[in-house]
Amino acid sequence: MRTTRRTLTAAAGLLLLFAATVPASAQPPERGVYEISAGAQERVARAGVDVLGVRDGTLTVVASPAEVASLRAEGLDLRPVGDVDRVLAERNPDRRAAPGDFPAGDEGYHTYAEVTAELRQAAQDHGDVTALSSVGESFEGRALHLVKISDHVERDEAEPEVLFTCNQHAREHLTTEMCLHIVQRFTDSYGHDPVVTQFVDSREIYVIPTVNPDGAEYDIAGGRYQGWRKNRQGEGTDLNRNWGHRWGCCGGSSGHEGSETYRGTAAFSAPETKAVADFVDSRVVGGTQQITGHIDFHSYSELVLWPYGHTTDDVGEGMTPDQAQRLRSVGEEMAAANGYTPQQSSDLYVTDGDINDWMWGRHRILSFTFEMYPADGPGLDGFYPPDEQIRPQTERNDAAVDILLREAGADRA
Repeated sequence: MRTTRRTLTAAAGLLLLFAATVPASAQPPERGVYEISAGAQERVARAGVDVLGVRDGTLTVVASPAEVASLRAEGLDLRPVGDVDRVLAERNPDRRAAPGDFPAGDEGYHTYAEVTAELRQAAQDHGDVTALSSVGESFEGRALHLVKISDHVERDEAEPEVLFTCNQHAREHLTTEMCLHIVQRFTDSYGHDPVVTQFVDSREIYVIPTVNPDGAEYDIAGGRYQGWRKNRQGEGTDLNRNWGHRWGCCGGSSGHEGSETYRGTAAFSAPETKAVADFVDSRVVGGTQQITGHIDFHSYSELVLWPYGHTTDDVGEGMTPDQAQRLRSVGEEMAAANGYTPQQSSDLYVTDGDINDWMWGRHRILSFTFEMYPADGPGLDGFYPPDEQIRPQTERNDAAVDILLREAGADRA
C-alpha cells in the first residue's frame, strides 16, 4: 500500500504558521521563503534570487540572508513565509525511499534510469515511427536523450519539425512526465487516434525529456527532495539563463556563481544547453530552419509564455508587429485549451539568456514556455505535486500540443 503524502493544503498551512511565527526582524534562515509585493519584479530579477512563482503581482522567492539584506536595503518589504530546509524536512516522509528513487509516496515519477527504460521500450515497440538517440551528454556524462517520432522515422523528410524540451530546472519533475506523455501518446496511439496519426504522418516530432538529468537525480538524492534548480557544474548553472541570445544583457540573470539564476561563465558554457543548441542549429537544412515550433515545459504557475523575456517591449529587435501578434495569438489559443494564463515572458519578470529568446532570436522558431501545475503554491512545495497529478496534468496539455503542431505547418509570419 502506498503511503499517502500530506497534501499541498497542509503544507500551505505549515508555511502560514511559519509566517506567523518568524518576524521580519529575526535572523533569516539560510534559505528563506519570502513574499514580495507587486512592482518589484525588475529589482528582484537583478538580485538573482530564486523566484518560485508570481501570483496577482506577489512574488514568492527563496533568498539567502545576504540577499534579504540587500533587497531590504533597497526598500523592499520581504514578508517571511518559511524556511526551505524546514519545509523540505516536513515535505519528505519519515520513511526513506531506496537510494536514487523518488521519496516514498511519489514513486509514480520516473528516475533517469526509468526514463531511459521507457524510451528504449517505446523505440522497441514502435520502431516504425520511433527512433532514440541523444543530442550529447550532461556535465556528469548522462546521455541527453532525443526521441524522433515520424511515419518514416529513418528518413529526413521535408516536413515541419517540432521540438519539445523538459526539465531544464532540476526540481521540475512533472515536466519530464510531460515529455514522456508526449512520447507515449504519439507512439501508442499512432494508427488508432486519427489526430495523432495525422500529425505523425505530416510532422517530424522531437522530444528531449530531460535537459538537466544530473540536477534531477541530485534533487532526489537519498530518496529525499533537495529543492535543487541548477545543473551540477561547479556550484551549478541555471540552464535557462545560459542561452546565447542577449545572454546576460538586461538584469535578468546573475553573474554570481552561488545565485540560483547564475548564467554561467559565457553563453552555452553549460554542456547541456550547448548540446541542445547544437542540435537545433543542425536542423538548418539548405539555409532554412526545419524546426518551426517549440515548447519548453517548466513548473509552476500555469502560464503560457512567449518571447521576449529580456525586454518588456512587445516588439523587440528582430521581431515585426505581425510576428509578435502571431506569437501572442498562438499562445492565447493554447492557453484557452489548457486553462493556463497567457502572457509575454517579461510580463512575469525579466529574464535574459533563456531558451525561448534564443529559439526565436536566432531561428525564428515559434517558441513558448508552459509553466505547469499548480497555479500557485505555498512556495517550494509547488514543485512537488503528488504523483496522482501526473496523468491529469499531462493530459491537460494534449489539445495545446496539437495546436502547436498545427501551427508548425503554417506559413511563417
